[in-house]
Amino acid sequence: MPVVPTRRDVLLAAAAVGTGLVTGCSSATSASSPTKGGVLRAAFPGAGVKETMDPHAQRQFVDIARHKAVFDKLVDLDASLRPVPRLARAWSSDASARVWRFELRSARFHDGHLLDADDVLYSLSRILDPEAADHLAQKSLSHVDLANSRSLGGRSVEIRLTRPNAEFPALLAMTGTAIVRDSWDDPRHPVGTGPFRFASFTAGRSFVARRFDDHWNGAPHLDEVRILSAESEARAAAVRSGEIHYAHEMTPTFARTVEHDSRVRVVATARSGVQGFVLKTDRPPFDDPDAAMAIKLLVDRRQLVDVVCAGRAEIGNDLYGKGYTYYPEGLEQRERDVAEARRLLRRSGLIHKTVPFYTSTASDSFAQAAHLFAEQAGEAGLRVKITNGPPESYFTDVLTTGAVANHRCGAMPIPTYISERLLTDSPQNATAWQRRDFDDAFAAAQAVTDDERREERYRSMQETVRDRGGLVLWAHPQWLNAVSRAVHGVKEAQPNTVDWARFDTVWLD
Repeated sequence: MPVVPTRRDVLLAAAAVGTGLVTGCSSATSASSPTKGGVLRAAFPGAGVKETMDPHAQRQFVDIARHKAVFDKLVDLDASLRPVPRLARAWSSDASARVWRFELRSARFHDGHLLDADDVLYSLSRILDPEAADHLAQKSLSHVDLANSRSLGGRSVEIRLTRPNAEFPALLAMTGTAIVRDSWDDPRHPVGTGPFRFASFTAGRSFVARRFDDHWNGAPHLDEVRILSAESEARAAAVRSGEIHYAHEMTPTFARTVEHDSRVRVVATARSGVQGFVLKTDRPPFDDPDAAMAIKLLVDRRQLVDVVCAGRAEIGNDLYGKGYTYYPEGLEQRERDVAEARRLLRRSGLIHKTVPFYTSTASDSFAQAAHLFAEQAGEAGLRVKITNGPPESYFTDVLTTGAVANHRCGAMPIPTYISERLLTDSPQNATAWQRRDFDDAFAAAQAVTDDERREERYRSMQETVRDRGGLVLWAHPQWLNAVSRAVHGVKEAQPNTVDWARFDTVWLD
């Protein structure tokens, strides 16, 4: 079956790689010319023994940053959350968006092997391995028809789907989609096409990688990158003392303390995902939409933004992805209404009852947000019992624990968020939102190749979740990373986009 280019095609896109993907100096960065050499030390929140060098099992930001150094994806996301070329230099689909063709770059693995279609097909088969439940992209890519996908010779690969999907390239940009060497299956010895060659890794502690001179996008400026796991206070102290150059995910309080620090600057990126609460909608009390709506009305979003985010966020409206493609603009902002919340609590039998809230130190803001929520709920006549869980397993435990829990998510396309968090069998469905009619509507929307019609369908689905589901999304925060003044080329970038945690394009004084 021939592949017919559509207006969604990406043609070679050499200019995109030459401009949008190459580092530039932000207004906060020195205009000094890049220099070669040096060792960059970066610190991220750790996940202990659960950290991994398996790029298909990544969940924590520290894992993703390490994998980004060693591996590449076919496609990544730009600042507007649209897919841009990486190992795939171009792609096109047939008219039904069911058959996709990808043209591969001349990229070399660290062991000398030249990237080919078999590597892509093997990577997809490994991601979709039914015995590997921890492979994050498995659900979103489950409609890849591997049996009928094939190499087209040279560096072309045809990927067929079991159902149409106009958003398929964006799914290949999500976390857990790195391309690995055909037959590779040993995370102890990772071999990728990334800008750095693996040297060492100790879970919960450290990672070292060295410059790969044959990287397809040019060799990094740095000789070596070291990524460490450290708690918030340790990251703050280390970046201020000069022990590290880059501290990931810092608090608004920290940002305020270094405003006039000559050694450190904060790189802040607006609308970098979402913060909120999740309500379990498959069990009492929040299987009753009135009870869920009561929570949405008793929450004081402005207070949460001012206190938890120190004002460094935009107020949320119980919708993911403000400013991203397919976000339903124009909806009235949901405001606090304690009287109506009390009425709905009484109607649903929750007035003066107690609900369990599951929180953790997995994020610096979680416990503070939980306790502030408990105070706000009390004003409406609802009691909240807070339980703290272990940070290393929180994002797995939260899928089954607590009637209410903290929620956060980095940047990703809205359809990816729906696919990963709002379908009946989504792997991260923390609200337990299980509606087959919603699942069917999503599949139907993905199949629509007309952009405007597809947007209308996504809008309707999001409005349904906002009014009937278990998402209480109260903030779109800034993403705050601390950088030594000796580091240049670090861009403002939302998590999970191409320029986030990207160390191949930075350099040191």
